Amino acid sequence: MTMTSTRETEIIVDPDVPLVRLIREFDAPVEKVFRAHTDPELFARWIGPRRHSVQIDHHDCRTGGSYRYVLGDGDAEYGFFGCFHEVRPGELIVQTFAYEGMRDGVALERATFEDLGNGRTRLTTTSLVDSFEGRDGFVASGMEVGVNEGYQKLDELLAG
Repeated sequence: MTMTSTRETEIIVDPDVPLVRLIREFDAPVEKVFRAHTDPELFARWIGPRRHSVQIDHHDCRTGGSYRYVLGDGDAEYGFFGCFHEVRPGELIVQTFAYEGMRDGVALERATFEDLGNGRTRLTTTSLVDSFEGRDGFVASGMEVGVNEGYQKLDELLAG
C-alpha cells in the first residue's frame, strides 16, 4: 500500500484495489464524532475546505435515508449526493457517495467509529470505487485539502 500522512490524517491509496482509506483520531467521544456526521447542522459546519460555503439540501442519516449537499466557491458549485445503506449509532455508516460532475463515479463508503478510551475516537473511512481511474481521479480532485481542512474544522467543532 502507498501511504501518505498529512498532519493527523492518514491517507492510504491501495495499489491493488481501487480504494482510499482515511484514518483520523479525534479528542472527543464516539457519540460526539458520530453526531457530527449525522446531524445536518453540525455536518454543514465541518465538511469540505474552509473556502467553501455549504448548503444542505437534505441529510436523512438513517438506514435507507439519503443526502445531498452543495459546496460553493464563488460562482462555482459542487453537488454531492448518496444513500445511507446502513447506519448503526455510534458505530458505523455505510453510504454511497457521488459527485454530480461525474455521475458514473459512485463510491461505496464505510465509516467506522472506534472508542479509544479517555474520550478519544478513531474514525476510519474506506471509499471503494469501480476503477483505478476513478479512484485516481478522486485522489487528484483536491480531496486531500478538503479532508484535512474539514477534519481541522471538525476538531474545532468538537472542542467547542
